[in-house]
Amino acid sequence: MVFSLVRRRKSAPSNTTTENVCPYAGTGAGASAPQPPRTPSTTSTTSTTDAGFVDRGEAETFVRRFHGEQPRAGDVEDRVRAVLDEIDRTGTYEHSPAELAFGARVAWRNAARCIGRLYWRSMVVRDLRHVTAADDIAEACFEHLRLAGNGGRIRPVLSVFAPDRPDRPGPRIVNDQLVRYAGHRAADGSWNGDPRGAMLTARARHLGWKRDEEPFQTLPLMVREAPDRRPEWYELPDDAVLEVPLRHPDHAWFAELGLRWYAVPAISDMTLEIGGVRYPAAPFNGWYMGTEIGARNLADTDRYDLLPVVADRLGLDRSSERTLWRDRALVELNVAVLHSYEAEGVTMADHHTESDRFLRHIAQEARLGRTTPADWSWIVPPISGAATSVFHRYYTPPDPTLRPAFLAREAP
Repeated sequence: MVFSLVRRRKSAPSNTTTENVCPYAGTGAGASAPQPPRTPSTTSTTSTTDAGFVDRGEAETFVRRFHGEQPRAGDVEDRVRAVLDEIDRTGTYEHSPAELAFGARVAWRNAARCIGRLYWRSMVVRDLRHVTAADDIAEACFEHLRLAGNGGRIRPVLSVFAPDRPDRPGPRIVNDQLVRYAGHRAADGSWNGDPRGAMLTARARHLGWKRDEEPFQTLPLMVREAPDRRPEWYELPDDAVLEVPLRHPDHAWFAELGLRWYAVPAISDMTLEIGGVRYPAAPFNGWYMGTEIGARNLADTDRYDLLPVVADRLGLDRSSERTLWRDRALVELNVAVLHSYEAEGVTMADHHTESDRFLRHIAQEARLGRTTPADWSWIVPPISGAATSVFHRYYTPPDPTLRPAFLAREAP
């Protein structure tokens, strides 16, 4: 997705939890990267609750950055003293609404694997830290999808639920994305649906969910209020899931394949860390880049594996790789995806335009005196990479210590 931390590399195993959407495909944030250990600051004093639960140095650094970029926010020294005092008393501190929104947007700006960061200031941040019950979290996630879907004009949205605290871990969303298709494996080893959703499908069935096996069957949302609580599952309402039927502008037979994909790639299994405070339930989305669907989700051999089907319908010679039948089928599959989203009025970026916009973002950040960390292997699109403007250049290497950030969450 254009706000995506989703896995794009071809070598990604089929049981990984993130896919091709930027944080944002994102989001979307190396979802497979281990989280760095939390090390108490050497300047921390003993807390009456949990010494070092939130690092004083990380908190102060964030507060000073916030005030440095938001000069009308008030006296920075007063705020630093208040934050450090709160940490000393409770082991953590509470962000103001303005700090939360700023931190969330900067986390997107810092996401080295996201090509869509030009839009980081536009993200809508929903402060839902007061929402803690599983039923209410699920309903808030459904509303997130409605707001983000916006009738097809996709909006970048992030919903922030309660943080981890010394005396109470925050809630977790089990799903890796708010919308994900189920995957069912037959006795003969073949797949019905998306193999990427197989693990979530098994977990949902274990919790009691049962549905007929369909190729594009939306999985329920699973929410865990606390580590010692069993997850609750919820069917996604029809009006919360915007889907696009796929067809080709030149080949009428393409519609006969019955393909579709959802419009809002909302990543929900990453932890948002701001100034040392961690929010383990903070789903976020941008919009898709066409290649994430056409060159990965529908094309990868460990996903829907549709290139042979499309090639045969096109009448291509598959007797040898030298006929480039995969490449030709891949292009037509991507043409269909871009055409379908545009025909339905749903926001989608193409990889050439988004590459140019990313270079604009780098130039804009440079004018403000900031570098733009970028992971080349994620920034370069998975189709026609050498034909895009982001290919023939070097980037500032990713910094795993950069904060605020979207972090991989420990496996349950």
